[in-house]
Amino acid sequence: MAQTESIQSSARGAGEGFAGLVLEKQPATAAKGMVVTNHPLASDAGAQMLLAGGNAIDAAVASLFALTVVEPMMVGILGGGLAHIRLADGRHLVLDGISTAPARARPDMFSTVSDTLPEYQETKGRKNFVGPLAMAVPGALAVWSEALQRCGTMPLAEVIRPAIRLAEDGFTITPYLADAITDSAADLLTDSYLSSLLLPGGAPIAGGDRLRQPVYATSLQLIMEEGPQVLYRGALGRALAQHLTEVGGLISEADLENFTVCTRDVVRGSYRGYEVLGPPPPSSGGVHVVEMLNILEGYDIGGWGFDNPDTAHVLAEVIKIAFADRAASTADPAFVEVPVERLTSKTYSDERRRLIDIAKAQNWRPGIPTGESADTTHVTVADSLGNTVAMTQTINGLFGARFAVPGTGMIANNYMFNFDPHPGHALSIAPGKRAFTSMAPMMVLKEGRLAFALGLPGALRIFPSAMQAIVNLVDHRMSLQQAVEAPRLWTQGDLLELETGIAEHVAEALAARGHRVQRVPRVAGGINAIAVNADGSLTGAACWRADGTAVGISGGLARRGLGFSPL
Repeated sequence: MAQTESIQSSARGAGEGFAGLVLEKQPATAAKGMVVTNHPLASDAGAQMLLAGGNAIDAAVASLFALTVVEPMMVGILGGGLAHIRLADGRHLVLDGISTAPARARPDMFSTVSDTLPEYQETKGRKNFVGPLAMAVPGALAVWSEALQRCGTMPLAEVIRPAIRLAEDGFTITPYLADAITDSAADLLTDSYLSSLLLPGGAPIAGGDRLRQPVYATSLQLIMEEGPQVLYRGALGRALAQHLTEVGGLISEADLENFTVCTRDVVRGSYRGYEVLGPPPPSSGGVHVVEMLNILEGYDIGGWGFDNPDTAHVLAEVIKIAFADRAASTADPAFVEVPVERLTSKTYSDERRRLIDIAKAQNWRPGIPTGESADTTHVTVADSLGNTVAMTQTINGLFGARFAVPGTGMIANNYMFNFDPHPGHALSIAPGKRAFTSMAPMMVLKEGRLAFALGLPGALRIFPSAMQAIVNLVDHRMSLQQAVEAPRLWTQGDLLELETGIAEHVAEALAARGHRVQRVPRVAGGINAIAVNADGSLTGAACWRADGTAVGISGGLARRGLGFSPL
Protein backbone atom coordinates (compact mmCIF):
# COMPACT_ATOMS: atom_id res chain seq x y z
CA MET A 1 0.00 0.00 0.00
CA ALA A 2 1.28 3.49 -0.84
CA GLN A 3 2.55 5.51 2.08
CA THR A 4 0.75 8.68 1.00
CA GLU A 5 -2.60 9.50 -0.54
CA SER A 6 -3.09 12.42 -2.91
CA ILE A 7 -6.28 14.41 -2.58
CA GLN A 8 -8.00 14.29 -5.93
CA SER A 9 -10.12 17.12 -7.26
CA SER A 10 -13.77 16.58 -8.03
CA ALA A 11 -16.41 18.76 -9.64
CA ARG A 12 -17.72 19.46 -6.16
CA GLY A 13 -14.70 18.96 -3.98
CA ALA A 14 -11.25 20.11 -3.10
CA GLY A 15 -10.61 22.56 -5.93
CA GLU A 16 -7.63 22.78 -8.25
CA GLY A 17 -5.27 24.38 -5.75
CA PHE A 18 -5.96 21.65 -3.22
CA ALA A 19 -5.49 18.64 -5.46
CA GLY A 20 -1.74 18.40 -4.98
CA LEU A 21 -1.70 18.04 -1.19
CA VAL A 22 -0.06 14.81 -0.08
CA LEU A 23 -1.51 13.20 3.02
CA GLU A 24 0.96 12.05 5.65
CA LYS A 25 -1.07 9.25 7.21
CA GLN A 26 -3.35 6.44 6.12
CA PRO A 27 -6.78 5.72 7.57
CA ALA A 28 -7.70 2.38 9.14
CA THR A 29 -10.87 0.44 8.36
CA ALA A 30 -12.25 -2.34 10.53
CA ALA A 31 -15.47 -4.19 11.30
CA LYS A 32 -15.41 -4.78 15.06
CA GLY A 33 -14.17 -1.56 16.62
CA MET A 34 -11.95 1.48 16.21
CA VAL A 35 -9.75 3.45 18.60
CA VAL A 36 -8.18 6.75 17.54
CA THR A 37 -5.98 8.66 20.00
CA ASN A 38 -2.98 10.96 19.85
CA HIS A 39 -0.46 8.25 20.74
CA PRO A 40 -0.04 4.72 19.36
CA LEU A 41 0.40 3.19 22.82
CA ALA A 42 -2.80 4.82 24.04
CA SER A 43 -4.66 3.50 21.00
CA ASP A 44 -3.18 0.09 21.82
CA ALA A 45 -4.47 0.32 25.40
CA GLY A 46 -7.98 0.99 24.13
CA ALA A 47 -7.76 -1.80 21.57
CA GLN A 48 -6.79 -4.22 24.35
CA MET A 49 -10.12 -3.50 26.05
CA LEU A 50 -12.11 -4.12 22.86
CA LEU A 51 -10.23 -7.36 22.24
CA ALA A 52 -10.98 -8.46 25.81
CA GLY A 53 -14.71 -7.97 25.25
CA GLY A 54 -15.07 -4.42 26.56
CA ASN A 55 -17.07 -1.67 24.92
CA ALA A 56 -16.15 1.77 23.56
CA ILE A 57 -16.39 3.42 26.97
CA ASP A 58 -14.01 0.89 28.53
CA ALA A 59 -11.59 1.46 25.66
CA ALA A 60 -11.78 5.27 25.84
CA VAL A 61 -11.05 5.35 29.58
CA ALA A 62 -8.16 2.89 29.20
CA SER A 63 -6.73 5.08 26.44
CA LEU A 64 -6.97 8.19 28.59
CA PHE A 65 -5.20 6.59 31.54
CA ALA A 66 -2.46 5.48 29.14
CA LEU A 67 -2.23 9.00 27.72
CA THR A 68 -1.47 10.36 31.21
CA VAL A 69 1.73 8.31 30.97
CA VAL A 70 2.76 8.68 27.31
CA GLU A 71 1.37 12.19 26.70
CA PRO A 72 1.95 13.76 30.14
CA MET A 73 2.24 17.26 28.68
CA MET A 74 -1.39 17.14 27.57
CA VAL A 75 -3.53 15.06 29.91
CA GLY A 76 -3.51 13.88 33.51
CA ILE A 77 -5.73 12.67 36.31
CA LEU A 78 -5.49 16.20 37.77
CA GLY A 79 -6.97 17.68 34.60
CA GLY A 80 -10.54 17.95 33.38
CA GLY A 81 -12.68 17.54 30.32
CA LEU A 82 -15.81 16.35 28.57
CA ALA A 83 -17.17 12.98 27.52
CA HIS A 84 -19.71 12.92 24.68
CA ILE A 85 -21.19 9.43 24.62
CA ARG A 86 -23.59 7.88 22.13
CA LEU A 87 -24.98 4.62 23.48
CA ALA A 88 -25.94 1.66 21.35
CA ASP A 89 -29.63 2.54 21.70
CA GLY A 90 -29.05 5.98 20.17
CA ARG A 91 -29.13 8.03 23.38
CA HIS A 92 -26.58 10.83 23.77
CA LEU A 93 -25.22 12.29 26.98
CA VAL A 94 -22.42 14.64 27.92
CA LEU A 95 -20.52 14.08 31.17
CA ASP A 96 -18.93 17.33 32.29
CA GLY A 97 -15.77 16.94 34.33
CA ILE A 98 -14.38 20.41 33.63
CA SER A 99 -12.27 21.78 36.46
CA THR A 100 -13.78 24.35 38.83
CA ALA A 101 -12.45 27.38 40.65
CA PRO A 102 -11.62 26.67 44.32
CA ALA A 103 -13.91 28.01 47.04
CA ARG A 104 -11.31 30.61 47.98
CA ALA A 105 -10.95 31.95 44.42
CA ARG A 106 -12.17 35.48 43.68
CA PRO A 107 -12.73 37.57 40.54
CA ASP A 108 -9.83 39.96 41.25
CA MET A 109 -7.27 37.39 42.41
CA PHE A 110 -4.93 38.17 39.50
CA SER A 111 -3.38 41.45 38.39
CA THR A 112 -4.00 41.83 34.68
CA VAL A 113 -1.59 43.14 32.06
CA SER A 114 -3.98 44.54 29.43
CA ASP A 115 -7.65 45.10 28.67
CA THR A 116 -7.22 44.31 24.96
CA LEU A 117 -6.00 41.49 22.73
CA PRO A 118 -3.56 39.84 22.37
CA GLU A 119 -2.49 40.27 26.05
CA TYR A 120 -5.99 40.32 27.55
CA GLN A 121 -5.63 36.92 29.24
CA GLU A 122 -2.17 37.55 30.68
CA THR A 123 -1.48 38.42 34.31
CA LYS A 124 1.49 39.80 36.19
CA GLY A 125 4.01 37.09 37.00
CA ARG A 126 2.01 34.66 34.83
CA LYS A 127 0.31 33.53 38.05
CA ASN A 128 -2.82 32.32 36.26
CA PHE A 129 -0.65 30.18 33.98
CA VAL A 130 2.23 28.74 36.04
CA GLY A 131 2.40 27.78 39.69
CA PRO A 132 -0.04 26.99 42.50
CA LEU A 133 -2.62 29.73 41.85
CA ALA A 134 -3.06 28.48 38.29
CA MET A 135 -4.50 25.15 39.45
CA ALA A 136 -8.27 24.55 39.53
CA VAL A 137 -10.10 21.67 41.21
CA PRO A 138 -9.47 18.58 39.03
CA GLY A 139 -12.32 16.67 37.38
CA ALA A 140 -10.63 14.22 34.99
CA LEU A 141 -10.44 11.19 37.27
CA ALA A 142 -14.02 11.78 38.41
CA VAL A 143 -15.47 11.97 34.90
CA TRP A 144 -13.51 8.96 33.61
CA SER A 145 -14.66 6.89 36.56
CA GLU A 146 -18.28 7.97 36.21
CA ALA A 147 -18.29 7.23 32.47
CA LEU A 148 -16.91 3.77 33.22
CA GLN A 149 -19.36 3.10 36.03
CA ARG A 150 -22.44 4.31 34.14
CA CYS A 151 -21.71 3.15 30.59
CA GLY A 152 -18.78 0.73 30.67
CA THR A 153 -18.61 -3.01 31.24
CA MET A 154 -15.18 -3.51 32.77
CA PRO A 155 -13.89 -2.67 36.27
CA LEU A 156 -11.50 0.22 36.85
CA ALA A 157 -8.77 -2.27 37.81
CA GLU A 158 -8.78 -3.66 34.26
CA VAL A 159 -8.85 -0.43 32.28
CA ILE A 160 -6.07 1.19 34.32
CA ARG A 161 -3.72 -1.81 34.04
CA PRO A 162 -2.10 -0.83 30.68
CA ALA A 163 -1.25 2.62 32.07
CA ILE A 164 0.39 1.14 35.16
CA ARG A 165 2.46 -1.15 32.98
CA LEU A 166 3.59 1.76 30.76
CA ALA A 167 4.54 3.84 33.81
CA GLU A 168 6.48 0.98 35.43
CA ASP A 169 8.20 -0.45 32.35
CA GLY A 170 8.59 2.80 30.46
CA PHE A 171 8.16 3.68 26.81
CA THR A 172 10.17 5.28 24.03
CA ILE A 173 9.38 8.97 23.84
CA THR A 174 8.49 10.52 20.51
CA PRO A 175 10.02 13.69 19.01
CA TYR A 176 6.62 15.34 19.65
CA LEU A 177 6.97 14.80 23.41
CA ALA A 178 10.65 15.72 23.31
CA ASP A 179 9.83 19.04 21.63
CA ALA A 180 7.19 19.77 24.26
CA ILE A 181 9.75 19.20 27.02
CA THR A 182 12.25 21.48 25.29
CA ASP A 183 9.68 24.24 24.80
CA SER A 184 8.72 24.13 28.51
CA ALA A 185 12.20 23.51 29.92
CA ALA A 186 12.64 26.83 31.76
CA ASP A 187 9.50 26.28 33.87
CA LEU A 188 9.98 22.52 34.30
CA LEU A 189 13.42 23.10 35.81
CA THR A 190 11.79 24.88 38.76
CA ASP A 191 10.04 21.67 39.87
CA SER A 192 12.33 19.06 41.39
CA TYR A 193 10.28 16.04 40.26
CA LEU A 194 9.63 17.17 36.70
CA SER A 195 13.19 18.35 36.20
CA SER A 196 14.67 15.07 37.42
CA LEU A 197 12.24 13.10 35.26
CA LEU A 198 12.32 15.12 32.05
CA LEU A 199 15.53 17.15 32.23
CA PRO A 200 18.08 14.96 34.00
CA GLY A 201 21.30 16.91 34.41
CA GLY A 202 19.49 20.00 33.15
CA ALA A 203 19.12 18.82 29.55
CA PRO A 204 15.80 17.67 28.03
CA ILE A 205 15.46 13.98 27.28
CA ALA A 206 15.41 13.32 23.56
CA GLY A 207 13.23 11.40 21.15
CA GLY A 208 14.19 7.74 21.31
CA ASP A 209 15.04 7.85 25.02
CA ARG A 210 13.08 5.62 27.41
CA LEU A 211 10.94 7.26 30.08
CA ARG A 212 9.92 5.40 33.24
CA GLN A 213 7.63 6.88 35.90
CA PRO A 214 7.65 4.56 38.94
CA VAL A 215 6.37 7.25 41.33
CA TYR A 216 3.35 7.87 39.14
CA ALA A 217 2.86 4.12 38.72
CA THR A 218 2.40 3.90 42.51
CA SER A 219 -0.33 6.55 42.38
CA LEU A 220 -2.09 4.70 39.58
CA GLN A 221 -1.86 1.52 41.65
CA LEU A 222 -3.57 3.34 44.54
CA ILE A 223 -6.38 4.41 42.21
CA MET A 224 -6.65 0.83 40.98
CA GLU A 225 -7.00 -0.46 44.55
CA GLU A 226 -9.12 2.28 46.15
CA GLY A 227 -10.94 3.91 43.22
CA PRO A 228 -11.30 7.62 42.45
CA GLN A 229 -12.06 8.42 46.08
CA VAL A 230 -8.35 8.13 46.84
CA LEU A 231 -8.04 11.52 45.13
CA TYR A 232 -11.31 13.11 46.22
CA ARG A 233 -11.44 11.80 49.79
CA GLY A 234 -8.20 9.91 50.35
CA ALA A 235 -4.42 9.91 50.46
CA LEU A 236 -3.75 11.47 47.07
CA GLY A 237 -6.16 14.29 47.79
CA ARG A 238 -4.57 14.99 51.16
CA ALA A 239 -1.14 15.14 49.53
CA LEU A 240 -2.44 17.58 46.94
CA ALA A 241 -4.20 19.87 49.41
CA GLN A 242 -1.27 19.86 51.82
CA HIS A 243 1.21 20.78 49.10
CA LEU A 244 -0.91 23.62 47.80
CA THR A 245 -1.34 24.98 51.33
CA GLU A 246 2.44 25.01 51.71
CA VAL A 247 3.14 26.78 48.41
CA GLY A 248 0.29 29.30 48.36
CA GLY A 249 -2.37 27.51 46.32
CA LEU A 250 -6.11 27.60 47.03
CA ILE A 251 -7.40 24.04 46.66
CA SER A 252 -8.50 22.36 49.89
CA GLU A 253 -9.65 18.86 50.76
CA ALA A 254 -13.19 20.26 50.90
CA ASP A 255 -12.88 21.45 47.30
CA LEU A 256 -11.95 17.94 46.23
CA GLU A 257 -14.77 16.35 48.25
CA ASN A 258 -17.33 18.74 46.76
CA PHE A 259 -16.43 18.21 43.12
CA THR A 260 -19.24 16.67 41.09
CA VAL A 261 -19.58 15.48 37.50
CA CYS A 262 -22.51 17.13 35.71
CA THR A 263 -24.68 15.23 33.24
CA ARG A 264 -25.78 17.51 30.41
CA ASP A 265 -27.94 17.26 27.31
CA VAL A 266 -26.25 17.68 23.95
CA VAL A 267 -26.73 20.77 21.80
CA ARG A 268 -28.44 19.81 18.54
CA GLY A 269 -28.42 21.53 15.17
CA SER A 270 -28.79 20.68 11.50
CA TYR A 271 -26.61 21.25 8.45
CA ARG A 272 -27.57 20.33 4.90
CA GLY A 273 -29.58 17.28 5.93
CA TYR A 274 -27.23 16.16 8.72
CA GLU A 275 -27.89 16.42 12.45
CA VAL A 276 -25.01 17.95 14.40
CA LEU A 277 -24.56 17.18 18.11
CA GLY A 278 -22.05 18.65 20.52
CA PRO A 279 -21.46 19.61 24.16
CA PRO A 280 -23.41 22.47 25.79
CA PRO A 281 -22.03 25.33 27.95
CA PRO A 282 -19.67 25.77 29.67
CA SER A 283 -18.22 24.36 26.46
CA SER A 284 -18.46 26.71 23.51
CA GLY A 285 -18.04 23.79 21.12
CA GLY A 286 -21.59 22.63 20.50
CA VAL A 287 -23.28 26.04 20.55
CA HIS A 288 -20.86 27.83 18.28
CA VAL A 289 -20.20 24.99 15.85
CA VAL A 290 -23.96 24.89 15.26
CA GLU A 291 -24.09 28.69 15.03
CA MET A 292 -21.29 28.81 12.44
CA LEU A 293 -22.76 26.00 10.36
CA ASN A 294 -26.15 27.71 10.38
CA ILE A 295 -24.59 30.84 8.90
CA LEU A 296 -22.58 28.85 6.35
CA GLU A 297 -25.71 27.01 5.22
CA GLY A 298 -26.68 30.13 3.28
CA TYR A 299 -23.59 29.88 1.05
CA ASP A 300 -22.68 27.36 -1.66
CA ILE A 301 -19.39 26.41 0.01
CA GLY A 302 -19.16 23.12 -1.87
CA GLY A 303 -19.77 24.78 -5.22
CA TRP A 304 -17.13 27.41 -4.55
CA GLY A 305 -14.54 24.75 -3.69
CA PHE A 306 -11.93 24.45 -0.95
CA ASP A 307 -9.16 26.69 -2.30
CA ASN A 308 -11.46 29.57 -3.11
CA PRO A 309 -11.03 33.05 -1.58
CA ASP A 310 -14.78 33.42 -1.01
CA THR A 311 -14.83 30.15 0.95
CA ALA A 312 -11.91 31.21 3.14
CA HIS A 313 -13.30 34.72 3.66
CA VAL A 314 -16.72 33.48 4.76
CA LEU A 315 -15.14 30.91 7.10
CA ALA A 316 -13.03 33.65 8.69
CA GLU A 317 -16.03 35.94 9.16
CA VAL A 318 -18.24 33.29 10.78
CA ILE A 319 -15.41 32.33 13.14
CA LYS A 320 -15.09 35.97 14.20
CA ILE A 321 -18.85 36.16 14.74
CA ALA A 322 -18.74 33.04 16.92
CA PHE A 323 -15.93 34.46 19.06
CA ALA A 324 -17.77 37.75 19.50
CA ASP A 325 -20.86 35.92 20.76
CA ARG A 326 -18.83 33.48 22.83
CA ALA A 327 -17.10 36.22 24.80
CA ALA A 328 -20.42 37.75 25.76
CA SER A 329 -22.38 34.76 26.90
CA THR A 330 -20.91 31.25 26.80
CA ALA A 331 -19.97 30.37 30.38
CA ASP A 332 -20.95 28.05 33.23
CA PRO A 333 -24.78 27.92 33.03
CA ALA A 334 -24.93 27.69 36.82
CA PHE A 335 -23.60 31.27 36.95
CA VAL A 336 -24.58 32.85 33.61
CA GLU A 337 -27.81 32.54 31.63
CA VAL A 338 -26.65 31.30 28.24
CA PRO A 339 -29.09 31.92 25.35
CA VAL A 340 -28.46 28.56 23.70
CA GLU A 341 -31.72 28.48 21.73
CA ARG A 342 -31.12 31.98 20.37
CA LEU A 343 -27.50 31.33 19.40
CA THR A 344 -28.30 28.06 17.65
CA SER A 345 -31.46 29.22 15.86
CA LYS A 346 -31.66 29.54 12.08
CA THR A 347 -33.34 32.94 12.53
CA TYR A 348 -30.39 34.36 14.48
CA SER A 349 -27.94 32.98 11.94
CA ASP A 350 -29.92 34.61 9.12
CA GLU A 351 -29.57 37.94 10.92
CA ARG A 352 -25.81 37.52 11.30
CA ARG A 353 -25.35 36.30 7.71
CA ARG A 354 -27.03 39.40 6.28
CA LEU A 355 -24.33 41.54 7.91
CA ILE A 356 -21.42 39.71 6.25
CA ASP A 357 -19.77 41.62 3.40
CA ILE A 358 -18.35 39.15 0.88
CA ALA A 359 -15.92 41.82 -0.33
CA LYS A 360 -14.26 42.89 2.91
CA ALA A 361 -13.30 41.80 6.43
CA GLN A 362 -15.15 43.30 9.38
CA ASN A 363 -14.83 43.71 13.12
CA TRP A 364 -17.69 41.99 14.95
CA ARG A 365 -19.50 42.70 18.20
CA PRO A 366 -21.81 40.29 20.03
CA GLY A 367 -25.23 40.01 18.44
CA ILE A 368 -26.77 39.18 21.82
CA PRO A 369 -27.00 41.10 25.12
CA THR A 370 -24.16 41.21 26.96
CA GLY A 371 -7.65 32.58 26.90
CA GLU A 372 -7.30 29.33 27.08
CA SER A 373 -4.17 27.16 26.59
CA ALA A 374 -3.59 25.08 23.49
CA ASP A 375 -2.50 21.73 24.83
CA THR A 376 -5.17 19.09 25.15
CA THR A 377 -5.85 15.57 23.91
CA HIS A 378 -8.80 13.85 22.30
CA VAL A 379 -9.94 10.22 22.06
CA THR A 380 -12.58 8.87 19.65
CA VAL A 381 -13.70 5.24 20.03
CA ALA A 382 -16.48 3.13 18.48
CA ASP A 383 -17.39 -0.50 19.07
CA SER A 384 -19.35 -3.06 17.05
CA LEU A 385 -22.49 -2.58 19.17
CA GLY A 386 -22.94 1.07 18.24
CA ASN A 387 -21.45 2.71 21.33
CA THR A 388 -19.35 5.72 20.38
CA VAL A 389 -17.28 8.01 22.58
CA ALA A 390 -15.68 11.37 21.84
CA MET A 391 -13.71 12.57 24.87
CA THR A 392 -11.61 15.73 25.03
CA GLN A 393 -9.43 15.99 28.13
CA THR A 394 -6.63 18.28 29.26
CA ILE A 395 -4.42 19.63 31.99
CA ASN A 396 -4.87 22.80 29.90
CA GLY A 397 -1.42 24.24 29.13
CA LEU A 398 1.65 22.32 28.07
CA PHE A 399 2.52 20.39 31.28
CA GLY A 400 -0.31 22.28 33.00
CA ALA A 401 0.85 24.55 35.81
CA ARG A 402 4.30 22.96 35.42
CA PHE A 403 4.60 21.44 38.84
CA ALA A 404 3.85 18.01 40.27
CA VAL A 405 2.43 17.01 43.66
CA PRO A 406 5.45 15.70 45.60
CA GLY A 407 5.58 11.94 46.03
CA THR A 408 2.75 11.25 43.58
CA GLY A 409 3.98 11.98 40.05
CA MET A 410 0.67 13.79 39.39
CA ILE A 411 1.04 16.92 37.23
CA ALA A 412 -1.13 19.91 38.15
CA ASN A 413 -3.51 21.56 35.69
CA ASN A 414 -3.55 25.29 34.97
CA TYR A 415 -7.28 25.59 34.29
CA MET A 416 -7.48 28.97 36.06
CA PHE A 417 -5.96 30.42 32.89
CA ASN A 418 -9.26 29.70 31.12
CA PHE A 419 -11.17 32.20 33.23
CA ASP A 420 -11.34 35.86 32.31
CA PRO A 421 -8.90 37.46 34.80
CA HIS A 422 -10.91 40.71 34.65
CA PRO A 423 -13.85 40.95 37.09
CA GLY A 424 -17.39 41.65 35.98
CA HIS A 425 -17.66 39.50 32.84
CA ALA A 426 -19.48 36.30 31.88
CA LEU A 427 -16.24 34.35 32.00
CA SER A 428 -14.80 35.94 35.17
CA ILE A 429 -13.66 33.87 38.15
CA ALA A 430 -16.15 32.84 40.84
CA PRO A 431 -15.90 30.20 43.60
CA GLY A 432 -17.09 26.82 42.35
CA LYS A 433 -17.50 28.06 38.78
CA ARG A 434 -16.52 25.76 35.93
CA ALA A 435 -13.89 27.08 33.59
CA PHE A 436 -15.13 27.80 30.09
CA THR A 437 -13.68 25.65 27.34
CA SER A 438 -13.50 25.41 23.57
CA MET A 439 -13.71 21.61 23.62
CA ALA A 440 -15.82 20.21 20.79
CA PRO A 441 -16.28 16.43 20.91
CA MET A 442 -18.75 16.36 18.02
CA MET A 443 -20.97 13.72 16.43
CA VAL A 444 -22.88 14.04 13.17
CA LEU A 445 -25.88 11.88 12.21
CA LYS A 446 -27.55 11.14 8.89
CA GLU A 447 -31.14 9.93 9.02
CA GLY A 448 -30.74 9.10 12.70
CA ARG A 449 -27.61 6.99 12.26
CA LEU A 450 -24.12 8.03 13.22
CA ALA A 451 -22.14 9.31 10.24
CA PHE A 452 -18.96 10.42 11.97
CA ALA A 453 -17.52 11.49 15.32
CA LEU A 454 -14.50 13.71 15.83
CA GLY A 455 -12.63 16.00 18.15
CA LEU A 456 -9.21 17.54 18.68
CA PRO A 457 -7.00 19.53 21.04
CA GLY A 458 -6.09 23.14 20.43
CA ALA A 459 -7.81 25.45 22.94
CA LEU A 460 -9.42 28.47 21.24
CA ARG A 461 -8.77 26.87 17.88
CA ILE A 462 -10.69 23.66 18.69
CA PHE A 463 -14.28 24.43 17.77
CA PRO A 464 -13.47 26.40 14.58
CA SER A 465 -11.26 23.49 13.45
CA ALA A 466 -13.99 20.96 14.23
CA MET A 467 -16.40 23.07 12.18
CA GLN A 468 -13.98 23.11 9.24
CA ALA A 469 -13.64 19.32 9.37
CA ILE A 470 -17.43 18.99 9.20
CA VAL A 471 -17.52 21.38 6.22
CA ASN A 472 -14.76 19.33 4.54
CA LEU A 473 -16.83 16.17 4.91
CA VAL A 474 -20.26 17.56 4.05
CA ASP A 475 -19.56 20.34 1.54
CA HIS A 476 -16.27 19.32 -0.06
CA ARG A 477 -17.06 15.60 0.10
CA MET A 478 -13.59 14.73 1.29
CA SER A 479 -12.62 11.34 2.62
CA LEU A 480 -12.19 11.16 6.40
CA GLN A 481 -8.40 11.25 6.08
CA GLN A 482 -8.55 14.25 3.76
CA ALA A 483 -10.92 16.06 6.10
CA VAL A 484 -8.68 15.75 9.16
CA GLU A 485 -5.45 16.63 7.34
CA ALA A 486 -6.71 19.49 5.17
CA PRO A 487 -5.16 22.89 5.92
CA ARG A 488 -7.05 25.15 8.31
CA LEU A 489 -7.51 28.81 9.11
CA TRP A 490 -8.34 30.58 12.38
CA THR A 491 -8.96 34.03 13.74
CA GLN A 492 -10.33 35.54 16.91
CA GLY A 493 -10.85 38.88 15.22
CA ASP A 494 -7.27 40.15 15.03
CA LEU A 495 -4.78 38.17 12.94
CA LEU A 496 -6.06 35.59 10.46
CA GLU A 497 -3.90 32.50 10.77
CA LEU A 498 -3.51 30.43 7.61
CA GLU A 499 -1.72 27.10 7.59
CA THR A 500 1.00 26.88 4.96
CA GLY A 501 -1.06 24.38 2.95
CA ILE A 502 -3.60 27.06 1.99
CA ALA A 503 -2.87 28.34 -1.52
CA GLU A 504 -0.99 31.62 -1.93
CA HIS A 505 -3.67 33.11 -4.19
CA VAL A 506 -6.17 32.64 -1.36
CA ALA A 507 -3.86 34.39 1.12
CA GLU A 508 -3.37 37.32 -1.27
CA ALA A 509 -7.10 37.67 -1.89
CA LEU A 510 -7.84 37.63 1.84
CA ALA A 511 -5.24 40.33 2.49
CA ALA A 512 -6.82 42.44 -0.26
CA ARG A 513 -10.18 42.18 1.56
CA GLY A 514 -8.67 43.60 4.74
CA HIS A 515 -7.67 40.48 6.68
CA ARG A 516 -4.37 40.65 8.56
CA VAL A 517 -2.94 37.38 7.26
CA GLN A 518 -0.29 35.41 9.13
CA ARG A 519 1.16 32.16 7.84
CA VAL A 520 1.52 29.47 10.53
CA PRO A 521 2.77 25.87 10.41
CA ARG A 522 -0.21 24.54 12.38
CA VAL A 523 -3.68 25.58 13.53
CA ALA A 524 -4.79 23.53 16.57
CA GLY A 525 -3.88 19.88 17.13
CA GLY A 526 -4.52 16.55 15.55
CA ILE A 527 -8.13 15.57 14.84
CA ASN A 528 -9.05 12.01 15.77
CA ALA A 529 -12.12 10.91 13.82
CA ILE A 530 -14.24 7.84 13.10
CA ALA A 531 -16.72 7.45 10.24
CA VAL A 532 -19.40 4.77 9.96
CA ASN A 533 -19.45 3.41 6.41
CA ALA A 534 -22.50 2.27 4.43
CA ASP A 535 -21.70 -1.40 5.13
CA GLY A 536 -21.43 -0.76 8.87
CA SER A 537 -17.62 -0.90 8.96
CA LEU A 538 -15.64 1.82 10.72
CA THR A 539 -12.92 4.06 9.34
CA GLY A 540 -10.55 5.80 11.73
CA ALA A 541 -8.29 8.72 10.83
CA ALA A 542 -5.70 10.82 12.66
CA CYS A 543 -3.74 13.71 11.19
CA TRP A 544 -0.14 14.92 10.97
CA ARG A 545 -0.49 17.54 13.71
CA ALA A 546 0.13 15.00 16.52
CA ASP A 547 1.21 11.39 17.11
CA GLY A 548 -2.35 10.27 16.35
CA THR A 549 -2.89 6.61 15.50
CA ALA A 550 -5.99 4.68 14.44
CA VAL A 551 -6.21 1.04 15.54
CA GLY A 552 -9.02 -1.09 14.15
CA ILE A 553 -10.37 -4.46 15.28
CA SER A 554 -11.51 -6.96 12.65
CA GLY A 555 -11.85 -10.72 12.44
CA GLY A 556 -13.27 -12.56 15.41
CA LEU A 557 -13.94 -15.99 16.81
CA ALA A 558 -14.06 -19.21 14.78
CA ARG A 559 -17.30 -20.29 13.12
CA ARG A 560 -19.34 -22.44 15.49
CA GLY A 561 -20.01 -26.14 14.90
CA LEU A 562 -16.77 -26.91 13.05
CA GLY A 563 -15.85 -29.89 15.22
CA PHE A 564 -12.42 -31.54 15.22
CA SER A 565 -11.30 -34.56 13.25
CA PRO A 566 -8.99 -37.09 14.94
CA LEU A 567 -5.34 -36.97 13.87
